[in-house]
Amino acid sequence: MDEVIKIVNDIKAGNIKPIYFLMGEEPYYIDKLSDYIEENILSEDEKGFNQTVMYGRDVSVEDIVSTAKRYPMMAERQVVIVKEAQDLTKTIDRLESYAENPMTSTVLVLCYKYKTLDKRKKVTKMIAKSGVIFESKKLYENQVGDWIKRVLSGKKYAIEPKASAMLVEFLGTDLSKINNELEKLQIILPKGSTISPKDIEENIGFSKDFNVFELRKAIGERNQLRAYTIAENFANNPKENPMVVTTSLVFGFFIQLLKYHGLKDKNPKNVAAVLGVNPFFLKEYDLALKNYPMRKVSQIVAALREIDVKSKGVGANALSNADLLKEMLYHIFN
Repeated sequence: MDEVIKIVNDIKAGNIKPIYFLMGEEPYYIDKLSDYIEENILSEDEKGFNQTVMYGRDVSVEDIVSTAKRYPMMAERQVVIVKEAQDLTKTIDRLESYAENPMTSTVLVLCYKYKTLDKRKKVTKMIAKSGVIFESKKLYENQVGDWIKRVLSGKKYAIEPKASAMLVEFLGTDLSKINNELEKLQIILPKGSTISPKDIEENIGFSKDFNVFELRKAIGERNQLRAYTIAENFANNPKENPMVVTTSLVFGFFIQLLKYHGLKDKNPKNVAAVLGVNPFFLKEYDLALKNYPMRKVSQIVAALREIDVKSKGVGANALSNADLLKEMLYHIFN
């Protein structure tokens, strides 16, 4: 995120490069930088003749170079944006000669999503020498909560840890999806608000009471009644709660407990870092650690592996979600 801010600040200061190669597994920042350049380098009057948007599947590298070599009309610069440039992976090396001597009056932006250039190649070195290569890396799950806080803080909002965890639980590490949901909340809630689990439930559609996050909590507390109640809700709403996802997340919880048992340094800061969880939730893991000895955790992990296979239709005689959930909880609580 700091690198994104630096690129934007450089553009604002007039330090504009002739090539921006935006690549990597996380498309969110690639889109953000591309959109910023598209919206801000040229004035509205200049865009008509001097801004071109192309798509990798529809053009060749030669087409891009030919367009980039044109001179701007009645403007200092032209902007050429190539979206989905990863479709040109097999021929991207042909950009080498242009990158070696790019037009200073052209701002060429290539959005190379889900892939990266080989740093050893000459084309990569040439682009880096004359322009900017930005790699947008996928965040780990334990980093997304902090990212949510930073994004909201910049817009004068805050969020409760549980609400943040719910977003990550259900949307994973897809920053674009998460940002879309946060923008919905910002339309509804006034600036200065703290987003709560209730806000998530009412405006995004996640149940604050019946979700995998609450199921794991009930399991950690050995609250069998609560766990079976949530499981029954899951069984009645299989589309919203796929068994494969439920098994995976419960399995992940017990893998974390296994790691916790094996830690010599049980300092909260170290535990949070190793488990990849917000320190706010450590008390739940502390309780689960007492309720499930290491040997029991190992047995549960083995049982969950079998249930995961069954949930995918292997070795099971078409067991229903309800039966699989009951089997899962039976192995956990007995």
